[in-house]
Amino acid sequence: MDLYSLLGVSRAATAAEIERAYRRLARRYHPGINPGDAVAAETFRQIQEAFAVLGDAGHREAYDRGGRGPAAEAPASVSFEGFDFSAPAEGPLAATFSELFADVFRDAARQVVAPTRGAAVEAVAEISFEDAVRGGRCALSIVRQERCPTCAGDGRVARPAVPCPACDGAGSRRWARGHLVFSKPCEACDGSGRLSRASCATCGGAGVCPRSEVVTIALPPGIESGARIAVPGRGHAGARGGPAGDLYVAIRVADHPFLRRAGRDLRLTLPVAVHEAALGARVDVPTLDGAVRLRLPPGTASGQEFRIRGGGVPAPPGADVEAGDLIVEVRIVLPPVTDERSRELLREFGRRNPADVRAHLFDAAAGDRPGATRR
Repeated sequence: MDLYSLLGVSRAATAAEIERAYRRLARRYHPGINPGDAVAAETFRQIQEAFAVLGDAGHREAYDRGGRGPAAEAPASVSFEGFDFSAPAEGPLAATFSELFADVFRDAARQVVAPTRGAAVEAVAEISFEDAVRGGRCALSIVRQERCPTCAGDGRVARPAVPCPACDGAGSRRWARGHLVFSKPCEACDGSGRLSRASCATCGGAGVCPRSEVVTIALPPGIESGARIAVPGRGHAGARGGPAGDLYVAIRVADHPFLRRAGRDLRLTLPVAVHEAALGARVDVPTLDGAVRLRLPPGTASGQEFRIRGGGVPAPPGADVEAGDLIVEVRIVLPPVTDERSRELLREFGRRNPADVRAHLFDAAAGDRPGATRR
Protein backbone atom coordinates (compact mmCIF):
# COMPACT_ATOMS: atom_id res chain seq x y z
CA MET A 1 0.00 0.00 0.00
CA ASP A 2 1.19 3.52 -0.77
CA LEU A 3 2.28 5.21 2.46
CA TYR A 4 1.07 8.63 1.32
CA SER A 5 -2.41 7.22 0.63
CA LEU A 6 -2.37 5.47 3.99
CA LEU A 7 -1.93 8.83 5.74
CA GLY A 8 -4.30 10.59 3.33
CA VAL A 9 -1.75 13.14 2.03
CA SER A 10 -0.26 13.88 -1.37
CA ARG A 11 3.34 13.21 -2.33
CA ALA A 12 3.95 16.96 -2.25
CA ALA A 13 2.80 17.26 1.38
CA THR A 14 5.06 19.13 3.77
CA ALA A 15 6.52 17.60 6.91
CA ALA A 16 4.03 19.54 9.03
CA GLU A 17 1.08 18.25 6.96
CA ILE A 18 2.31 14.66 7.31
CA GLU A 19 2.63 15.02 11.08
CA ARG A 20 -0.84 16.54 11.41
CA ALA A 21 -2.35 13.70 9.35
CA TYR A 22 -0.55 11.11 11.44
CA ARG A 23 -1.73 12.57 14.76
CA ARG A 24 -5.30 12.80 13.51
CA LEU A 25 -5.35 9.15 12.36
CA ALA A 26 -3.48 7.91 15.45
CA ARG A 27 -6.15 9.38 17.72
CA ARG A 28 -8.89 7.90 15.54
CA TYR A 29 -7.57 4.32 15.29
CA HIS A 30 -5.73 3.93 18.60
CA PRO A 31 -6.60 0.56 20.26
CA GLY A 32 -7.40 2.33 23.52
CA ILE A 33 -10.19 4.21 21.78
CA ASN A 34 -11.32 1.16 19.76
CA PRO A 35 -11.13 -1.75 22.24
CA GLY A 36 -11.50 -5.17 20.63
CA ASP A 37 -11.44 -3.74 17.07
CA ALA A 38 -8.83 -5.80 15.23
CA VAL A 39 -9.21 -3.72 12.06
CA ALA A 40 -8.50 -0.51 13.97
CA ALA A 41 -5.48 -2.10 15.65
CA GLU A 42 -4.04 -3.19 12.31
CA THR A 43 -4.71 0.23 10.78
CA PHE A 44 -2.99 1.87 13.74
CA ARG A 45 0.08 -0.33 13.20
CA GLN A 46 0.23 0.59 9.50
CA ILE A 47 -0.11 4.28 10.33
CA GLN A 48 2.87 3.96 12.68
CA GLU A 49 5.03 2.34 10.00
CA ALA A 50 4.00 4.94 7.43
CA PHE A 51 4.94 7.83 9.71
CA ALA A 52 8.26 6.18 10.65
CA VAL A 53 9.20 6.47 6.97
CA LEU A 54 7.53 9.68 5.80
CA GLY A 55 8.22 11.55 9.04
CA ASP A 56 11.99 11.29 8.50
CA ALA A 57 13.50 13.31 5.64
CA GLY A 58 16.15 10.73 4.77
CA HIS A 59 13.79 7.75 4.89
CA ARG A 60 11.17 9.65 2.90
CA GLU A 61 13.68 10.45 0.17
CA ALA A 62 14.70 6.77 -0.03
CA TYR A 63 11.02 5.74 -0.23
CA ASP A 64 10.34 8.25 -3.01
CA ARG A 65 13.22 6.74 -4.99
CA GLY A 66 11.48 3.38 -4.90
CA GLY A 67 12.63 1.91 -1.58
CA ARG A 68 10.32 0.50 1.06
CA GLY A 69 11.90 2.34 3.98
CA PRO A 70 13.17 0.98 7.29
CA ALA A 71 9.73 0.18 8.62
CA ALA A 72 9.33 -2.60 6.07
CA GLU A 73 12.68 -4.11 7.00
CA ALA A 74 12.42 -3.82 10.79
CA PRO A 75 11.29 -6.72 12.93
CA ALA A 76 7.67 -6.98 13.99
CA SER A 77 6.52 -3.76 15.64
CA VAL A 78 4.66 -3.25 18.89
CA SER A 79 1.37 -5.11 18.98
CA PHE A 80 -1.69 -4.42 21.11
CA GLU A 81 -2.75 -7.49 23.08
CA GLY A 82 -5.88 -6.28 24.87
CA PHE A 83 -6.67 -5.06 28.35
CA ASP A 84 -5.61 -6.01 31.85
CA PHE A 85 -8.12 -4.63 34.34
CA SER A 86 -6.11 -5.96 37.26
CA ALA A 87 -3.79 -2.98 36.79
CA PRO A 88 -4.96 0.32 38.26
CA ALA A 89 -6.19 2.82 35.66
CA GLU A 90 -5.99 5.74 38.07
CA GLY A 91 -3.57 6.99 40.70
CA PRO A 92 0.22 7.31 40.61
CA LEU A 93 0.69 4.14 38.51
CA ALA A 94 -1.79 5.11 35.81
CA ALA A 95 -0.39 5.98 32.41
CA THR A 96 -0.69 9.48 31.02
CA PHE A 97 -1.57 10.11 27.37
CA SER A 98 2.09 10.77 26.51
CA GLU A 99 3.18 7.56 28.27
CA LEU A 100 0.56 5.66 26.31
CA PHE A 101 2.34 6.51 23.07
CA ALA A 102 5.94 6.48 24.35
CA ASP A 103 6.85 2.83 23.78
CA VAL A 104 4.84 2.62 20.57
CA PHE A 105 6.58 5.64 19.00
CA ARG A 106 9.98 4.50 20.21
CA ASP A 107 9.59 1.15 18.48
CA ALA A 108 8.25 2.70 15.27
CA ALA A 109 11.21 5.05 15.06
CA ARG A 110 13.77 2.36 15.81
CA GLN A 111 16.40 2.04 13.07
CA VAL A 112 18.91 -0.62 12.25
CA VAL A 113 22.42 0.52 13.19
CA ALA A 114 24.29 0.96 9.90
CA PRO A 115 28.04 0.93 9.37
CA THR A 116 29.48 4.40 9.94
CA ARG A 117 32.75 5.99 8.88
CA GLY A 118 35.45 6.30 11.51
CA ALA A 119 36.56 9.63 12.97
CA ALA A 120 39.59 11.49 11.65
CA VAL A 121 42.94 11.55 13.44
CA GLU A 122 44.80 14.86 13.79
CA ALA A 123 48.60 14.95 14.15
CA VAL A 124 51.48 17.46 13.90
CA ALA A 125 54.75 16.77 12.06
CA GLU A 126 57.92 18.74 12.86
CA ILE A 127 60.13 18.80 9.75
CA SER A 128 63.45 20.42 8.93
CA PHE A 129 63.86 23.49 6.75
CA GLU A 130 65.75 21.40 4.17
CA ASP A 131 62.94 18.80 3.89
CA ALA A 132 60.38 21.57 3.53
CA VAL A 133 62.31 23.13 0.63
CA ARG A 134 63.44 20.00 -1.19
CA GLY A 135 60.64 17.61 -0.26
CA GLY A 136 61.13 14.13 1.12
CA ARG A 137 59.49 11.68 3.50
CA CYS A 138 58.59 11.96 7.17
CA ALA A 139 57.90 9.10 9.63
CA LEU A 140 55.19 9.93 12.17
CA SER A 141 54.07 7.88 15.19
CA ILE A 142 50.30 7.97 15.82
CA VAL A 143 47.76 6.20 18.04
CA ARG A 144 44.47 5.24 16.37
CA GLN A 145 41.48 3.00 17.03
CA GLU A 146 41.87 -0.18 14.96
CA ARG A 147 39.19 -2.79 14.28
CA CYS A 148 39.34 -5.46 16.98
CA PRO A 149 41.06 -8.59 15.59
CA THR A 150 39.13 -10.91 17.90
CA CYS A 151 35.58 -9.92 16.92
CA ALA A 152 36.41 -8.27 13.56
CA GLY A 153 34.82 -5.04 14.79
CA ASP A 154 31.42 -6.53 15.73
CA GLY A 155 31.95 -6.20 19.48
CA ARG A 156 30.55 -9.71 20.09
CA VAL A 157 31.86 -13.24 19.75
CA ALA A 158 30.09 -16.60 19.44
CA ARG A 159 29.37 -18.65 22.55
CA PRO A 160 27.10 -21.60 23.54
CA ALA A 161 23.45 -20.52 23.40
CA VAL A 162 21.77 -19.67 26.73
CA PRO A 163 18.25 -18.41 27.53
CA CYS A 164 17.93 -14.66 27.16
CA PRO A 165 17.79 -13.09 30.65
CA ALA A 166 15.91 -10.02 29.36
CA CYS A 167 12.82 -12.00 28.28
CA ASP A 168 13.42 -15.23 30.23
CA GLY A 169 13.66 -17.13 26.95
CA ALA A 170 10.20 -16.06 25.72
CA GLY A 171 11.50 -14.06 22.79
CA SER A 172 9.12 -11.16 23.47
CA ARG A 173 8.49 -8.61 26.18
CA ARG A 174 5.09 -7.52 27.51
CA TRP A 175 4.25 -4.32 29.38
CA ALA A 176 1.17 -2.35 30.31
CA ARG A 177 0.11 1.27 30.15
CA GLY A 178 -2.83 1.54 32.44
CA HIS A 179 -5.25 -1.20 31.36
CA LEU A 180 -3.65 -1.49 27.90
CA VAL A 181 -1.23 -4.40 27.37
CA PHE A 182 1.44 -4.33 24.65
CA SER A 183 4.15 -6.72 23.50
CA LYS A 184 7.11 -6.61 21.13
CA PRO A 185 10.05 -8.84 20.20
CA CYS A 186 12.87 -8.80 22.71
CA GLU A 187 15.62 -6.43 21.57
CA ALA A 188 18.36 -8.26 23.47
CA CYS A 189 17.94 -11.56 21.58
CA ASP A 190 16.16 -10.24 18.46
CA GLY A 191 13.09 -12.30 19.34
CA SER A 192 14.88 -15.68 19.39
CA GLY A 193 14.71 -16.18 23.16
CA ARG A 194 18.34 -17.33 23.28
CA LEU A 195 21.69 -15.60 23.32
CA SER A 196 24.45 -17.16 21.23
CA ARG A 197 26.88 -14.22 21.29
CA ALA A 198 28.72 -12.52 24.12
CA SER A 199 30.56 -9.24 24.47
CA CYS A 200 34.14 -9.43 23.16
CA ALA A 201 36.64 -9.57 26.02
CA THR A 202 39.44 -8.07 23.93
CA CYS A 203 37.71 -4.77 23.13
CA GLY A 204 35.02 -4.81 25.86
CA GLY A 205 32.27 -4.80 23.23
CA ALA A 206 33.48 -1.59 21.58
CA GLY A 207 34.65 -3.34 18.41
CA VAL A 208 37.87 -1.27 18.30
CA CYS A 209 41.21 -1.34 20.10
CA PRO A 210 43.92 1.35 20.41
CA ARG A 211 46.98 0.72 18.28
CA SER A 212 50.25 2.63 17.91
CA GLU A 213 51.84 2.67 14.47
CA VAL A 214 54.32 4.60 12.36
CA VAL A 215 52.98 6.28 9.23
CA THR A 216 55.31 7.59 6.51
CA ILE A 217 54.06 10.66 4.67
CA ALA A 218 55.41 12.22 1.47
CA LEU A 219 56.44 15.89 1.63
CA PRO A 220 56.14 17.85 -1.63
CA PRO A 221 58.91 20.38 -2.37
CA GLY A 222 58.15 23.84 -1.02
CA ILE A 223 55.68 22.84 1.69
CA GLU A 224 55.20 25.55 4.34
CA SER A 225 54.21 25.72 8.00
CA GLY A 226 50.46 25.46 8.46
CA ALA A 227 49.92 23.16 5.49
CA ARG A 228 47.85 19.97 6.06
CA ILE A 229 48.46 16.61 4.41
CA ALA A 230 45.62 14.06 4.23
CA VAL A 231 46.41 10.33 4.44
CA PRO A 232 43.24 8.38 3.47
CA GLY A 233 42.21 5.42 5.62
CA ARG A 234 44.66 6.06 8.46
CA GLY A 235 42.11 7.49 10.89
CA HIS A 236 40.01 5.64 13.47
CA ALA A 237 38.23 2.44 12.43
CA GLY A 238 34.56 2.75 11.52
CA ALA A 239 31.70 1.30 13.59
CA ARG A 240 30.00 -1.94 12.50
CA GLY A 241 32.59 -2.59 9.81
CA GLY A 242 32.40 0.91 8.35
CA PRO A 243 35.40 2.43 6.55
CA ALA A 244 38.20 4.04 8.53
CA GLY A 245 38.52 7.80 8.72
CA ASP A 246 41.47 9.81 7.40
CA LEU A 247 44.66 11.08 9.00
CA TYR A 248 45.32 14.82 8.78
CA VAL A 249 48.90 15.96 9.43
CA ALA A 250 49.62 19.63 10.18
CA ILE A 251 53.12 20.67 9.08
CA ARG A 252 55.43 22.73 11.28
CA VAL A 253 58.75 23.77 9.68
CA ALA A 254 61.82 24.41 11.83
CA ASP A 255 63.84 27.63 11.40
CA HIS A 256 67.11 27.65 9.43
CA PRO A 257 70.32 29.23 10.81
CA PHE A 258 70.70 31.73 7.95
CA LEU A 259 67.97 31.16 5.32
CA ARG A 260 64.42 32.55 5.32
CA ARG A 261 61.38 31.74 3.15
CA ALA A 262 59.64 34.41 1.05
CA GLY A 263 57.13 32.42 -0.98
CA ARG A 264 59.20 30.34 -3.40
CA ASP A 265 62.27 32.54 -2.88
CA LEU A 266 64.93 32.11 -0.22
CA ARG A 267 66.57 35.12 1.44
CA LEU A 268 70.00 35.39 3.04
CA THR A 269 71.84 38.25 4.75
CA LEU A 270 75.51 38.21 3.68
CA PRO A 271 78.14 39.94 5.86
CA VAL A 272 80.68 41.84 3.71
CA ALA A 273 83.90 43.56 4.83
CA VAL A 274 84.40 47.28 4.11
CA HIS A 275 87.22 46.74 1.63
CA GLU A 276 85.21 44.07 -0.23
CA ALA A 277 82.26 46.41 -0.63
CA ALA A 278 84.45 49.38 -1.62
CA LEU A 279 86.82 47.65 -4.03
CA GLY A 280 84.59 44.81 -5.21
CA ALA A 281 85.20 41.13 -4.62
CA ARG A 282 84.15 37.59 -5.38
CA VAL A 283 82.63 35.98 -2.30
CA ASP A 284 81.20 32.55 -1.54
CA VAL A 285 77.49 32.41 -0.60
CA PRO A 286 76.29 29.34 1.40
CA THR A 287 73.16 27.55 0.13
CA LEU A 288 71.35 24.31 0.91
CA ASP A 289 73.37 22.63 -1.87
CA GLY A 290 76.81 23.87 -0.93
CA ALA A 291 78.15 27.31 -1.96
CA VAL A 292 77.95 29.56 -5.00
CA ARG A 293 80.36 32.33 -6.06
CA LEU A 294 78.88 35.87 -6.12
CA ARG A 295 80.60 38.89 -7.70
CA LEU A 296 80.27 42.16 -5.75
CA PRO A 297 80.89 45.24 -7.89
CA PRO A 298 83.05 48.09 -6.50
CA GLY A 299 81.02 50.49 -4.36
CA THR A 300 78.48 47.92 -3.16
CA ALA A 301 76.26 49.52 -0.54
CA SER A 302 74.90 47.96 2.62
CA GLY A 303 71.36 46.73 2.00
CA GLN A 304 71.93 46.15 -1.71
CA GLU A 305 70.37 42.90 -2.98
CA PHE A 306 71.59 40.37 -5.52
CA ARG A 307 69.45 37.64 -7.06
CA ILE A 308 70.77 34.15 -7.83
CA ARG A 309 68.35 32.55 -10.30
CA GLY A 310 67.02 29.10 -9.41
CA GLY A 311 68.61 29.10 -5.98
CA GLY A 312 65.29 29.06 -4.11
CA VAL A 313 62.55 26.45 -3.66
CA PRO A 314 62.63 23.92 -6.52
CA ALA A 315 59.56 23.44 -8.70
CA PRO A 316 57.49 20.31 -7.88
CA PRO A 317 57.62 17.63 -10.60
CA GLY A 318 54.92 18.26 -13.20
CA ALA A 319 53.82 21.56 -11.62
CA ASP A 320 53.32 24.64 -13.77
CA VAL A 321 55.49 26.85 -11.56
CA GLU A 322 59.11 27.96 -11.75
CA ALA A 323 61.81 27.41 -9.16
CA GLY A 324 62.36 30.29 -6.76
CA ASP A 325 65.48 32.44 -6.48
CA LEU A 326 68.03 33.06 -3.75
CA ILE A 327 68.05 36.74 -2.78
CA VAL A 328 71.28 37.89 -1.10
CA GLU A 329 71.18 41.11 0.95
CA VAL A 330 74.56 42.71 1.64
CA ARG A 331 75.34 43.95 5.15
CA ILE A 332 78.66 45.78 5.52
CA VAL A 333 80.49 44.82 8.70
CA LEU A 334 83.10 47.16 10.19
CA PRO A 335 86.29 45.49 11.39
CA PRO A 336 87.49 46.15 14.95
CA VAL A 337 90.14 48.93 15.08
CA THR A 338 92.65 47.84 17.73
CA ASP A 339 95.92 49.63 16.81
CA GLU A 340 97.05 53.19 16.08
CA ARG A 341 98.30 52.35 12.60
CA SER A 342 94.81 51.24 11.55
CA ARG A 343 93.31 54.41 12.98
CA GLU A 344 95.74 56.58 11.05
CA LEU A 345 94.95 54.74 7.83
CA LEU A 346 91.24 55.41 8.35
CA ARG A 347 91.91 59.09 8.99
CA GLU A 348 94.02 59.25 5.83
CA PHE A 349 91.23 57.56 3.91
CA GLY A 350 88.77 60.19 5.18
CA ARG A 351 91.05 63.08 4.17
CA ARG A 352 91.50 61.68 0.69
CA ASN A 353 87.75 61.04 0.28
CA PRO A 354 86.04 64.07 1.80
CA ALA A 355 82.56 63.34 0.39
CA ASP A 356 79.75 64.18 2.85
CA VAL A 357 77.73 60.98 3.07
CA ARG A 358 74.93 62.77 4.98
CA ALA A 359 74.50 65.69 2.58
CA HIS A 360 71.34 64.23 1.04
CA LEU A 361 69.63 64.26 4.44
CA PHE A 362 70.11 68.00 4.92
CA ASP A 363 69.24 68.76 1.30
CA ALA A 364 65.95 66.89 1.70
CA ALA A 365 65.22 68.70 4.99
CA ALA A 366 65.91 72.07 3.41
CA GLY A 367 63.65 71.24 0.49
CA ASP A 368 60.76 70.62 2.89
CA ARG A 369 61.13 74.10 4.49
CA PRO A 370 60.86 77.00 2.05
CA GLY A 371 63.57 79.59 2.68
CA ALA A 372 65.59 77.29 4.91
CA THR A 373 69.34 77.17 4.39
CA ARG A 374 71.88 74.56 5.36
CA ARG A 375 74.38 75.39 8.08
